[in-house]
Amino acid sequence: MRPLAYVASFLLLTGLVNAQYFSAGWAPGQPFPSQIPSPAHVPHSPSTPATQHGPGKMSFLDSLVTVGPLGAVSSLIGFNITGASSVTWDERIPLITDENYAEMIVNETLTPEEEKERVWFLIITVTAGQPEGVSKFVDHVFDATYNYTLERGELPHVRFGRIDYLNVTSITTKWAVWSAPYLVVLKDRGKTLRFYKAGQIRLTDEILHQFLKEEGWSIKEPWKSIYGPGGEREYILDYLAQVLSVVYGALVRVPKWLMYTMSGGLATFFINFLHKPSPPQSAAKPAVKPAPKPVSAPAAPEHVVTSSATNTPRKGSTKRKGKK
Repeated sequence: MRPLAYVASFLLLTGLVNAQYFSAGWAPGQPFPSQIPSPAHVPHSPSTPATQHGPGKMSFLDSLVTVGPLGAVSSLIGFNITGASSVTWDERIPLITDENYAEMIVNETLTPEEEKERVWFLIITVTAGQPEGVSKFVDHVFDATYNYTLERGELPHVRFGRIDYLNVTSITTKWAVWSAPYLVVLKDRGKTLRFYKAGQIRLTDEILHQFLKEEGWSIKEPWKSIYGPGGEREYILDYLAQVLSVVYGALVRVPKWLMYTMSGGLATFFINFLHKPSPPQSAAKPAVKPAPKPVSAPAAPEHVVTSSATNTPRKGSTKRKGKK
C-alpha cells in the first residue's frame, strides 16, 4: 500500500507545479531573484454564445448508423445507409407530389382562355433511386429543354414539372404508371393525359421544344380507359391509391436501412423454407409373398373303376361255358 501512497502524493505535487519558463540558473554577481507570483488563470468567457451550424438533433437510430465506425464503413463502400437522396434537381422546376398536385394543377387559378391553353409538361423520374442510367439522361434532357424554352420565351402557356416516382403513390396509381421514366403531356386540369416512354421521342432539347411549340403531342390520342379519368371504374384506382398512400405513409417512417435488413431477413427465411429438405422416409417393408397352396393328388377317374369292374370275369359264367 505504501508504494501506491507515494505515487499518489507524487502525482498530486506534480499537479501543483507551474513551470512557465526555463531558468538559466544563478550566476556570480547577480542579485538573488525574488519569486514573482504567477498570474491567476482567468477563464475566457465569450460575450456571445457560439452558434452551431449543422443539422439538428438526430434520433437514436440515425445516430447509430451515421456516427462512428458503421457510418465510416458505409461511406467507404458507397452505401447510402441513411436513405437520403443524393440527387440535386433544378429548383426552378416545381416538384409535383401527392400533397400539392391538386393545388398546383387541378385547382390552378386560371382564366377560361388560360385554362384552354394551359399545358403541363411533366417527367416521371427514378433518378433518386438509380443515379446512373436512362432516367438520369432523360432528366438532363428535360432540364436542357426547360432552359432552352426560357431562352426562347416562346411558350408562356407551357409549364414544366417533375414527379419523383419513388416518393409519389397516389398520382402514379391513378394514372396506372408502374415504371419510369415517362414524359407526360397534361391538359384540362389532369383529365387529358398522354404518356411517352423514353424511346418514343428523340431526346434533345431542340426537338422537345419543337414538339411543344408545334403541339406534336396532339397527334397521339389521349389515354382512354374505364379506369382512367372520367372512366366508369375510375373509383377503383382512386380507392387503390388511397390504400397504397396509407401503406406508404406507414412504411416511410421506418428507416430505409432497417427496411433493407428486415426485407433481407424475410427473404432469407422464405428461401430456406422453400428449400427445406423433405423428412427421410421410413424403409419400405418387403411385400410378403402368399404361401403356395399344397398341391393335392388328382382324384382317380371313375371310368377306370367301372372298366375294371366290367373286365372281371364272373365265376358262374365261366362254369357255364365249361359245361357246354
